[in-house]
Amino acid sequence: MPDIIGLIPARAGSKRIVDKNIRDLAGHPLLAYSIASALESGIFKKVLVSTDSARYGIIAEHYGADVLYRPPEMASDTSPDIEWVTHALRVVPEYDAFAILRPTSPFRKAATIRRAWAQLTAGYYDSIRAVEKCHEHPAKMWTIRGGILHNLMPFGPASHPWHSSQYPMLPEVYVQNASLEMAWVETALDKGSIAGEVIGAFLTYGDEGFDVNTVHDFRIAELMVESGEATLPAIKHAAFVGATK
Repeated sequence: MPDIIGLIPARAGSKRIVDKNIRDLAGHPLLAYSIASALESGIFKKVLVSTDSARYGIIAEHYGADVLYRPPEMASDTSPDIEWVTHALRVVPEYDAFAILRPTSPFRKAATIRRAWAQLTAGYYDSIRAVEKCHEHPAKMWTIRGGILHNLMPFGPASHPWHSSQYPMLPEVYVQNASLEMAWVETALDKGSIAGEVIGAFLTYGDEGFDVNTVHDFRIAELMVESGEATLPAIKHAAFVGATK
């Protein structure tokens, strides 16, 4: 079987929420849940957190991950993923494939990761990417030019254009989420892309693809856990003292 490495990006420079990746959710920092699901999946030879923060590194090691410190120029809010990914793959070589598991997807399960790995190895993809059916359809989205609305998807029958149609009448459109991306190492190192040209659709269901990026998202995530609507990966380590509230 090919060897795969799990890569968890956790830079410290979040602007919408300071220290978002280590913010407390149900007693543990957000980062901990991606580490836990990756370790539980059993498919990775190494689970590696790429960070620019010594504090984040200490937290990642506490929850069982290895840590790689990336250069500051690869940790800005405009740094493309391919930079820190290729940095990690060159510092820690000899892997055939990699997965990107972003901390903002805490409800991703070990089973989710195993299902994705089975799909990547069974197909002829450069990569696979998590997607879900969109809730707000782009056919009902607009740009404004000179005070006039212009539909993003000006298609459909003239008698009932898509922007005036019910959701079930619209073509299925999928949006990517933060749950995971998986690719072959050669896609990143030889083609300079984390996606490549042939991208398999990895469908997520329920809470698997829920993305936590804002204070409002955190509150929803807390309510989902409290109500039993969603479950977080089980964490076997003691809570880390010092997560951000």
